[in-house]
Amino acid sequence: MIAVDRGRYTCVVGDDPGTGHGDRTDGGTVTAMRARELGRKSVVVGDRVALVGDTSGATGALARIVRIAERTSVLRRTADDDETTAEGRLERVVVANADQLVIVSSLADPPPRTGFIDRCLVAAYDADIEPLLCLTKADLAPPEEVLGYYTELDLRHVLVGPGSDLDELRGLLAERISVMVGHSGVGKSTLVNRLVPEADRAVGTVSAIGRGRHTSTSAVALRLPSLRGNRRVHPGWIIDTPGIRSFGLAHVSAESLLHGFPDLVEGTVECPPNCEHTPDEADCALDAWVAAGNADPRRLASYRRLLASRAGEVE
Repeated sequence: MIAVDRGRYTCVVGDDPGTGHGDRTDGGTVTAMRARELGRKSVVVGDRVALVGDTSGATGALARIVRIAERTSVLRRTADDDETTAEGRLERVVVANADQLVIVSSLADPPPRTGFIDRCLVAAYDADIEPLLCLTKADLAPPEEVLGYYTELDLRHVLVGPGSDLDELRGLLAERISVMVGHSGVGKSTLVNRLVPEADRAVGTVSAIGRGRHTSTSAVALRLPSLRGNRRVHPGWIIDTPGIRSFGLAHVSAESLLHGFPDLVEGTVECPPNCEHTPDEADCALDAWVAAGNADPRRLASYRRLLASRAGEVE
C-alpha cells in the first residue's frame, strides 16, 4: 500500500518493493477500501495487503482490502513521551515493513538538532530498522561537528548539497524500503523530488527564525527510478513522511533501545529486574561491564544519552 487519502487506499499490484517480483510485473496501481472484516486493524503505508473485487485499476474501479500480511517491521511514535497520559499511551504506526530509516537533517538553515536525530535513532533501534543519517545543505556548513557527535554509534551517513551527485545515496537506497523523516525546512521534499522527479512533492521555505513551513501532509511510497547503468538491481522504494516536530517515544523500553548496542547486551545479564540502565540505577551492571574493558565507555555514554532523549530529557 503506497498512499491513503480520505478512506481510499492506493496499492501497487505485482511489484514487491524489496525484490521487484510479484504475481504481476506491470506495477500498476489499484484504488481500494477497507473491508469490514478487518475491524479496527489499521492499514498504513508500506503494508502488504490482499485485494479482492475489481483490481483492474480502471477509472472508477474499487477493490477491497481483506487481509494485511504480517509486518516485518513497524515504525511507531506516540504523541508525547509520558506513558501515564492518554497521548503517551496512544501508539501511532508511521509506516510498516521499512528496513531503513533515513534521518534527514540540514547542516544549516535550520541548524541540525541532535536531540531530534537521537530520538529518531531510538525509534529505529526499537523497530529494528537500520538508520542512515542524510545531512543536507552541505554547501552551507561543515559536517564534522555533527558526525563527531555520533562517532561511537557507527552511524552511516551521506552528505547532500544543491546539485550534488546522488549516486551514493541511490546506492544506499537500492533494494530497500526506506522511510524518510525530518523537520520541515531541512530539504527533505527537495531531496525526494531530485530522487523521484515525477513525485512533485510540495516544497516550502525556511522562515527568518529558522523554522520550515510544513509542506508534505501525508506519507506516500515512491518507486525510485532504475539505477544508472544497472537495471538488474531493484532501485528500491522511499516513503516520504510529513515534516514532524517531535517523535514521542513513550512506547520504547530501555531493553528495546539495546538493539542498537549489541556490545552492551551481555553486560545487562547481571542487572536487577526492570533495570533502566540509567546512571541513577545503583545496581546497573553496565558500569562494571565497561570498566572491565568489555565495551567502550563512549558507547555506554551514547546509550544513556539516547535513554535520556527517549524520556524527553534532551532535545
